[in-house]
Formats: sequence, structure tokens, C-alpha cells
Amino acid sequence: MPRIVPRPRFAVKQRLLKHLRQSRSAGLRTRYLIVVNLWSGRSPQQTAAVLQIHRDTVYRVAQRFTEQGEVGLLDRREDNGDVKLDERYLATLYRVVRSSPLRHGWRRPTWTREMLVETLRRQTGVRVHVATMSRALHRIRARRGRPRPTVRCPWSAWAKNTRLAGIRHLLAALPRDAVAVYEDEVDIHLNPKIGLDWMTRGQQKEVVTPGQNEKRYLAGTLDVRRGHVLWVEAAKKNSDLFIALLVKLWHAYPQAKVIYVILDNYRIHTSQIAQWALAQAGSRIQLVFLPPYCPKHNKIERVWEELHANVTRNHCCPDMAALMREVRSYLQRYNRNAQKRHQQQAA
Repeated sequence: MPRIVPRPRFAVKQRLLKHLRQSRSAGLRTRYLIVVNLWSGRSPQQTAAVLQIHRDTVYRVAQRFTEQGEVGLLDRREDNGDVKLDERYLATLYRVVRSSPLRHGWRRPTWTREMLVETLRRQTGVRVHVATMSRALHRIRARRGRPRPTVRCPWSAWAKNTRLAGIRHLLAALPRDAVAVYEDEVDIHLNPKIGLDWMTRGQQKEVVTPGQNEKRYLAGTLDVRRGHVLWVEAAKKNSDLFIALLVKLWHAYPQAKVIYVILDNYRIHTSQIAQWALAQAGSRIQLVFLPPYCPKHNKIERVWEELHANVTRNHCCPDMAALMREVRSYLQRYNRNAQKRHQQQAA
């Protein structure tokens, strides 16, 4: 069978293969692959079967490549008129997606592609197809995600910012004979938290759950300077758990004149028995309270998030004893890594 594309010179073939690897357009890659398959000796019918396209497409691309060279592989839709997905359109789409549909006159609180098409038509005067909107969303790197539930701080912005600025100043001017730690509690459930995981097409992984849930609680601190985690465990989350952590802090930092504990306003931190325990410590342990509902400013929250991601989410532990062994092992590894980082910074 005669060749329907000319035999390439080595330099031409290498340049075309390079452009194939760099191309991000699916249509352009297909046209490059058509030429590559024909160069490899495949017939138009075989090329169409391999690439899962129509045979007429193979002949049309081969003819354009023979007549015009590599330029003939480029998309010719620029001749159809002005490009709709220009920078202005995409910038407007980016702002709209970051806002709520309720702010644009819709009663539905979540976006659909059809709603975005209509909203962008009102704001830009340009109407696109729903499939084009999908490409536009891909170009601005939008994704479908799960919102994070939050509770707004009831304090005024001035009061909140003043308290946070005071904490930053405390940490910046922390004396060498003083220690500052972030404190918080975390729940450990025997029934695993279900999270995202990679799976092959057609597969849905299973996570075996014990059924009857069981809980353990950790109270922990994160050292501001060293990044070291200190924790205690209990079957109940009450004032006894918090007091046990304060006792452990007292013994863990024997040289510290003052131990500042930055924490939230959970009730076990302000109970009468907790106040009595703090009175026994004199002024050596001082509580520094964050504004209400500001978990992002409590840095140990990130440690607990990593703990869930590395241990509790989708776990396969048969009982609580095995799960707690994994929890302790992870926190011990975390401390070893924190110690290495601290030593490297001090060197």
C-alpha cells in the first residue's frame, strides 16, 4: 500500500515527537498520533482502530499534513470568529465561582454549569455551551470540593485581632527561661473516618468497620520552639484529662519558670477543678485563651489533622488497642522528625 504521508526526515520526526509530548490539547495530540502511526507503517484502518476514531478523520489529517506540513495539524477553529474564553471571560468566571449563587440572584446555594453559563451571559454578554463551560472551569483550575463547616467568632473584629496580636507578641518576646505550647484535644474513634483514596476504574475499596464504636481521647501540646508533641490519653474527655496534661507539662519542663498554654475555650479548661489545679501550680502555668471558634490559630490542630490522615482515616485496626498503638507510633515518629528539624535549624 502506498504511503499516504511522506517519509519524514529524522530532524522533522524528532521535532514532531517533541511537540507531541509537550501538547496539552487532546485534539492536537490525536492529530499528531495519527501521523506517528502512519509513519510507523500502520494503515489508515489500523490507525483509526488504535486511536478509536473514524477512518475519514485519518485521511483528512493525513491530507492536511501532506499539503501543509505540521502547520496543518493545528486547530483551525480560530477562523470561526472571536475566541469566547478570553482572559476577561475567565477572570469573571473565576470571581463568580469563588462567590455564592445567592449573591447573583439564584435560590440554589450551589453552582451548576448551567447556572454559571447564564450568570456569565448576564455579566459578559457571551453565551457558551455547557461543554465549553466545563473547559473554562478546567482552565481556571476549578474543582468540585466539599466545603468546610465553620462557626464565626462572636467577638468583634477589633477584639479578635487584639487578642491574636497579643499572642503573637507573647511568642515573639518569649524569654529563654519560658515555654509556650499550643493545647487541644482530639477524639480517636474505633469506627474509622472514611476518606478519599486512589482506586482503579470500576473498583470501590471497602473499609471493614467494627460496628460498635469505641472512643479514646488525647489531650496534647505542641511546643512552639521545638515542635515537640506531648500528650496524655484517657477514656473520657473531662477535666481529669486536662489536669493530667498540666501535670505532665509541669514535669516535662522542670527548668521553665513559666509555661504558657495557648488553648481554646472548651469547658474542661475553665472548670472549677481545673482552676484549682492551676492554683496549685502558682503562676508557673498560665493559660492564654484564643478567641472563640478560631481553630486555625491553634497550630496543634494541624498535628491532629495529620494524625487522622496517617492513622485513623480508613484504618483497618481490629480493636482499640491496635489503633492506639498506631496512634502512639505515629506521634513518636512525629517527635523524632521534629527533633531532627530543630537540630538542623540550631546548627
